[in-house]
Amino acid sequence: MARKFGGKYSPDGGGAEVAKPRDASSYRGATVEPAGARANLMFVPAAVVLFTSLTSGATGLALGVVSAAVLALSAWLLRDGLKAEAAYNTRKVARRPGIPRKLFSSVLAGLGIAVAAYKVEAGVAAPVIFGAVTTALHVFSFGVDPMKDKGMEGVDRLQTDRVARVVDQAETYLSAMSDAIRRAGDRTAEARLERFQVSVRDMLRTVEDDPRDLTATRKYLGVYLMGARDATVKFADIQARSPDPKAKANYLELLGDLEANFEAKTKTLLADNNSDLEIEIEVLRDRLAREGIRYDTT
Repeated sequence: MARKFGGKYSPDGGGAEVAKPRDASSYRGATVEPAGARANLMFVPAAVVLFTSLTSGATGLALGVVSAAVLALSAWLLRDGLKAEAAYNTRKVARRPGIPRKLFSSVLAGLGIAVAAYKVEAGVAAPVIFGAVTTALHVFSFGVDPMKDKGMEGVDRLQTDRVARVVDQAETYLSAMSDAIRRAGDRTAEARLERFQVSVRDMLRTVEDDPRDLTATRKYLGVYLMGARDATVKFADIQARSPDPKAKANYLELLGDLEANFEAKTKTLLADNNSDLEIEIEVLRDRLAREGIRYDTT
């Protein structure tokens, strides 16, 4: 089996010691970028229309610029729509996206192609046909946005709104940490931060499953995450100016302590939820026994 070796000149430094293999937990929570190559390719038609309009005269150039702008906006909305859909699919309790970005993207793609078709062939029939076909193909390729809330049946709206705000704020902190650590250019620190973020998102999913846990985790998802973000930004600034092994060691130790605390708190929340379930089961059994209903415990 192939092994990764470190050395004096390796990016991670540290002499000729053999690097430790990654355990399975390193890949836990790994996700695929929702706005991948397909979404990026949707910017190509805008560039093609723009460049082919440079020699089409004043009217043709104006129509080409309009068409390219509409197509670029469509591609941008598509990227955001795919990211919003991925976040919706990840969560067990989620509201539908407030703005149907993918649907708007399909309509704009058809409109952009219709303008481009009008530039080549003036009239109504050809632009309408090309626009309608483009919109249909876009919907067929990328689908539409989620149109209904998920997991909201029987859930207190006020509690879920509070949870949604806390989760969104926590995701903002995590995104800021990811953006900052890239400036450091340290792959070891990036991998360690990703592991910590997995433990944070485990807690987020637990709170989403049971909004009653929000009070117990507010300090973790607010104060502690804010402190972790600030520490990550400072570490990235230090590493970008002049790599400091001591600062790196302190930062990695901080992430390890935070990860252990987040995982321990999440386990406590899960244990409390199981205890609540056991209490509900016992109450139901007692009620059935009073009604004279017997059951086989085996």
